[in-house]
Amino acid sequence: MRPENKSSMSEFLLLGLPIPLEQQGIFFALFLGMYFTTVLGNLLIIWLIGLDSRLHTPMYFFLSHLAFSDIFLSSVTVPKMLKNMQTQQPSIPYVGCISQMCLIIVFGCLDNFLLAVMAYDRYVAICQPLHYTTVMRQELCVSLVAGSWFFSCGHALLHALLLVQLSFCADNAIPNFFCDLPALLKISCSDIFLNELVIFTEGAMVVILPFFSILGSYIHIWMTVLRVPSRRRLFKVFSTCGSHLFVVSLYYGTIAGVYLFSFSRSSNEKDLIASVMYAVVTPMLNPFIYSLRNRDIKHALEIFVNKAKFLK
Repeated sequence: MRPENKSSMSEFLLLGLPIPLEQQGIFFALFLGMYFTTVLGNLLIIWLIGLDSRLHTPMYFFLSHLAFSDIFLSSVTVPKMLKNMQTQQPSIPYVGCISQMCLIIVFGCLDNFLLAVMAYDRYVAICQPLHYTTVMRQELCVSLVAGSWFFSCGHALLHALLLVQLSFCADNAIPNFFCDLPALLKISCSDIFLNELVIFTEGAMVVILPFFSILGSYIHIWMTVLRVPSRRRLFKVFSTCGSHLFVVSLYYGTIAGVYLFSFSRSSNEKDLIASVMYAVVTPMLNPFIYSLRNRDIKHALEIFVNKAKFLK
């Protein structure tokens, strides 16, 4: 419990990124360009998957949902940040802040679950190729995506219900460009033991279980490949799993690098870097990774471009 006076908080102040005023215009243009790239790139992935019947497979079904999640993960945070940079009015209503925090948790967790589901899909395709069509049937794919949405929403709702029970101090400044759960807990005047307990138990399981599921899937894949090693088989595994592995490495590796190895930076700087990587950089890079490293997506894009030229 902190000694500050409690207040009925009606709004919070998002302090945003520590950008000098004279450089605000440059960074505004940079983040605006990154946001448009994120939205258009992921929409292109979704559109190509819907357009090309050869991409109507479980892997691309999951990829389309990942692209959809990335669009909204970025859209929940970046437009508000850009508005604050332009108007220099960093306030956000209490209800808006709680809603933003919930949506960030939903889409962040959804990415996590979908990456695990995609790893399982690759495991079945490579380790049980003869049973792939029977195992990865449409009903299972829909159930896996629906389950990912259900657990993500339930996880966010649990944290929201615990958060609205707290009182907040007169200091309503959040040192980030969006409403981050740890930052909100830091400015609370209430006992946050239960909130922290849920974060370190249920919250940790939401991250750790999908991560170990991904790890287990790829261990089985490499064990299967190495039993009968061949250059052709290794190339096939790399071509089908390379994009997914790159995204997984980006998703988990960036956060691990920021939080575990950047000891020279302050805590606030690490939080801001992690926030930018989650909400801005990773959603923007995913379409490039899947288009540049995936022959099926590149082929679908080439067909679209050729048709567009023919119509001209």
